[in-house]
Amino acid sequence: MAAVGKRSVGACGWSGVSWTGVIPLLAVWLCAAAADQTEEYLKREHSLSKPYQGLGSSPSSLWDLNGNVLVTPQYVRLTPDLQSKRGSVWNRMPCYLRDWELQVHFKVHGQGKKNLNGDGFALWFTKDRMQEGSVFGSKEQFVGLGVFVDTYPNEEKQHERIFPYVSAMVSNGSLSYDHSRDGRPTELGGCTAMVRNLNHDTFLVIRYVKRRLTVMLDIDGKQEWRDCLDVPGVRLPRGYYFGASAATGDLSDNHDIISLKVYQISVERSPAEEKMDKEVFIPSVDNMKLPGLEDPAESMSGFALFLIIFFSLVCLVFAGVILLIVYNKWQERSRKHFY
Repeated sequence: MAAVGKRSVGACGWSGVSWTGVIPLLAVWLCAAAADQTEEYLKREHSLSKPYQGLGSSPSSLWDLNGNVLVTPQYVRLTPDLQSKRGSVWNRMPCYLRDWELQVHFKVHGQGKKNLNGDGFALWFTKDRMQEGSVFGSKEQFVGLGVFVDTYPNEEKQHERIFPYVSAMVSNGSLSYDHSRDGRPTELGGCTAMVRNLNHDTFLVIRYVKRRLTVMLDIDGKQEWRDCLDVPGVRLPRGYYFGASAATGDLSDNHDIISLKVYQISVERSPAEEKMDKEVFIPSVDNMKLPGLEDPAESMSGFALFLIIFFSLVCLVFAGVILLIVYNKWQERSRKHFY
């Protein structure tokens, strides 16, 4: 399916402004030349927006529903403000984009006050889809990326962490999200995000460009992005699925998705970046050892060492046999010569 909604994102931010005169045009040209000319293309096959027609109800639908999801003309409610509910929505199309951005328009609201609400919702880019579990309604030992909007503190000692809290985690399937510690042992980074019961729109963006993972928020009603986390060296395979899930427990909230929009990011790469930016098959993060992930280079070097030792021993035995035969022949000739 063809992409629509092309737009340019630069450092100048002058889109839509009417310029007149030579000097302003020259200033615009200089600014555009200096800016990092990044183009974004809306990918309809990976996006979810109003009016959600045919969502999960027909073979032609691009999104599947799971659990206690409610679809209305205004939002997709992952969970209602009721106890012990789970719900998720998953894109049917695997995403093969090299660089991408996921923009999420959401709303979290309910009757609970302060910390009397929960549990939160998650955004996914994972190998598996439509699998219920204990991580905000989805699979626990996932493979890929999870970004969590956690609205309830489970750990008693929060070490000055204020909730709601947004965090990110990359897993190769060997890690488990620790609910009792609010995912602290495995998080890549995070930030406080007061997202509940707001009267204005709230947004979150996940950006993956040149192996760099960035999460930003627009939750203050100012139409400005603010940084939440920025992690270089994140390696995510292509062909994974976008999704969103939520869960409630003894405490609850309405977790509404208003839109999920995926953009293809077109960026220039130097020859050196192209050489380094090889295809990835297992999720990983540079300088972070994920348990259960065997290093192919180490495995191969160990096998090569075994082969070297084995064939060295065979050669030594063979050489010993040859020397023994030669020695016996020499002794036999010596005896004949003596007699």
